[in-house]
Amino acid sequence: MTKPAKQLRIGLLGAGPWAERTQAPALAAHPDVDFTGVWARRPEAAAALAASHGTTDHSGDEGADALFAACDVVAFALPPDIQAPLAARAAAAGCHLLLDKPVATSVAAATETARAAERAGVASVVFCTLRFAADTAPWIAEQAAVDGWFTARAQWLGSLYAPGADSPYAASPWRREKGGLWDVGPHVLSVLIPVLGDVTEVTAARGPLDTVHLVLRHTSGASSSSTLGLSAPVNASGVSIELVGDQGTVALPEWGDAVGSFGTAVDALLESARTGRAHDCDLRFGLRLTEILAEAETQLPTRG
Repeated sequence: MTKPAKQLRIGLLGAGPWAERTQAPALAAHPDVDFTGVWARRPEAAAALAASHGTTDHSGDEGADALFAACDVVAFALPPDIQAPLAARAAAAGCHLLLDKPVATSVAAATETARAAERAGVASVVFCTLRFAADTAPWIAEQAAVDGWFTARAQWLGSLYAPGADSPYAASPWRREKGGLWDVGPHVLSVLIPVLGDVTEVTAARGPLDTVHLVLRHTSGASSSSTLGLSAPVNASGVSIELVGDQGTVALPEWGDAVGSFGTAVDALLESARTGRAHDCDLRFGLRLTEILAEAETQLPTRG
């Protein structure tokens, strides 16, 4: 059946496990977009992912630019420091941007990407999962509307590199190099900042392996502490975020269905592109996340 002309054309850059499990299924199922094609650095992976969803493989020479020319929107499932320059090129080609977190791991690269989007006048959304998940997004908005938060504590420990773990994401070179600070830190900040306000002070210290402890002060006057890592023992892995204040202690609800959450992020980008109103989780917010995490990284000794 021919798709209606009103649908925006959206392409996907990346064909790894995250793209295969989340972005591609969400784009293929979304009723308001035309999943136009796939580009990836590994042509065989792009060809397989494109074939599985009945879309076009753009992984040949100049394939990324060919994909930009064929799309109105580009979604990313790439390592951050590969994502950033390609996003700037996509913006220059007039494509709206649906980026993965973090936007980049250097402030210079994130700044240039944000400036490219601003120059081109394109909409952007950064896919911080908790800001779009059906159970957590309304919870964050509800807590942000409440005053009197005193402090918060977060723990996000993965076990990607623990003995006996079999995560498909453990093969990611950038995750192994940058650790939990950059991989799961954006998720925690995407919850704390809307509720407690922007970060005014950063203190960081290393824990075991890639584990990092962050202590933050926020514009509201509240403080927060976070423990982030990807190398915890399997039985120690898990996620918790608690807010403490006049309302007592409230905990982030559990969430699931990354595919549905990504579909909601697509909706947010389409709305921003249609109305011209920036989304709260846009490239400017993505840049701010990179600034905070980069400041934390400067305080950490090199990992052994």
